[in-house]
Amino acid sequence: MTFWNLYFILKFALFATGHLQPFWLANLAFAVALVASAPIRSRAWRIVRQVVAIAIAVPLLARELHAPPLARLAEAAREVSTFRLDYWMELLPRLLPPVLALAIVGVLIVYFIVNRWLRVATFVVAVLIVMPLWQAGSGLMARVAAPAQTQANAAGAARVDQPEDHNAALATFRAQESQRQVAFGHLGSDPAAQFDVIVLHICSLSWDDLDAAKVRNHPMLSHFDYLFTNFSTAASYSGPAAIRVLRASCGQEAHADLYKPAPQQCHLFSQLAGAGYTVQSLLNHDGHFDNFLQVVHDNIGVADAPMISNAAAPVAMHAFDGSAIKDDYSTLANWYAQRAAVPGPVALYYNTISLHDGNRVVGSALTSIDSYPQRATKMMTDFDRLADLIAQSGRRAVIVFVPEHGAALRGDKNQVAGLREIPTPRIVHGPVGVRLVGFTGNHGATTVIDQPTSFLALAQLLSNLVSNSPFKPGATLAQYAADLPRTRMVGENEGTVTMQTAAGYAVKTPDGVWIDEQ
Repeated sequence: MTFWNLYFILKFALFATGHLQPFWLANLAFAVALVASAPIRSRAWRIVRQVVAIAIAVPLLARELHAPPLARLAEAAREVSTFRLDYWMELLPRLLPPVLALAIVGVLIVYFIVNRWLRVATFVVAVLIVMPLWQAGSGLMARVAAPAQTQANAAGAARVDQPEDHNAALATFRAQESQRQVAFGHLGSDPAAQFDVIVLHICSLSWDDLDAAKVRNHPMLSHFDYLFTNFSTAASYSGPAAIRVLRASCGQEAHADLYKPAPQQCHLFSQLAGAGYTVQSLLNHDGHFDNFLQVVHDNIGVADAPMISNAAAPVAMHAFDGSAIKDDYSTLANWYAQRAAVPGPVALYYNTISLHDGNRVVGSALTSIDSYPQRATKMMTDFDRLADLIAQSGRRAVIVFVPEHGAALRGDKNQVAGLREIPTPRIVHGPVGVRLVGFTGNHGATTVIDQPTSFLALAQLLSNLVSNSPFKPGATLAQYAADLPRTRMVGENEGTVTMQTAAGYAVKTPDGVWIDEQ
């Protein structure tokens, strides 16, 4: 029973730290079955016993931990098989911190000492009996006390709002979002008022990451004409994130619907093409991981939109799978030199993974966590340099800076640093800004949009700018951001949903259970 005693003790520890919610009766029945079958002496039957027990124990533990669906775990297994060895060495201390490893060794030593004098299995079974009784008693006491407390509240205070029904709230959100859409007018015919649209889609950046890396005061953030401070990127992985920004013209879709065809009017770049733009796309990576190139091709909404080559740009770093990541400024500057040959305005989708976890800067031995401030600073400086390059050319552009999702630099109690399986507000709360380059009027103070927003608001702002060019004389920039659509912060991936609440946020686990978090 040694192995199984440790299995249950692990569950007790995870329960005590709030990482697991045991099914006590199922565990008790499992433990009793293990104890009852322990005297079996036949080697063959003992092997059968262990195999059956493991087949029960693993799914039970996964269910209690609210682990991702098995399909997602299988997909993750395929992904990690591409990791470089040095990235594995970087991940190991995050997954198993030295202090935790020492604690586990200490517990094992204590266990084997105590197990010589006491029957630990008896203790385990006793806990499995006592805990559900204790929880049932606590629940009964709470129900008995509730009516008296309710009467006291009613007598001495105003009515307290009932807790939100999260399923109903999510259903309402889905219904509302399915009806929302942004339409684009046509760009004006005056060449002096026309402008390029450059969407910079940044992997692994959130407000929390800016704070963790101590780069929130980078000058680039002060150069925006519009700054969204309460923007939900909704996704925690690159593929879904790209689909969401490329379909920004319609309300937020459920994660499962991202992989179904969308109406043409939902595709942001299709709308821009209809408004008079030549659509192009560009990456600072090869786009092979997770079939990202195909995701962009399928969702940009313009069948003949070219993917511009980044071959001429120098390699700045290598990704977790060893593939090359090109220098942001060089990649964009090379594109801009080619862009001069295209008549009329251009709309560019640019995706960068310069901040992705596991990246190694060329010539540096720093881990990706340690190099993150350096990489973030350089990337934002590169984008400022791009704006300067455009201004010097005499052309005009609207530059949109929008993250895919955060890097989760700090992690939390449920996820180690770099893990984004649960799309918490820290991960989906991204810094989004829009900058007008070549604008000769009065920029004034940055227009801050602090209400809850998402891609629909960004699409509406772009529609306002395209339909009535701000580069015409007399434009007042703040008017373009008036009455932008609000969107509740709802983060999603396969099997998991997070939703902002008055007290924090709620997580819907893969088995449909809602857990309130502060």
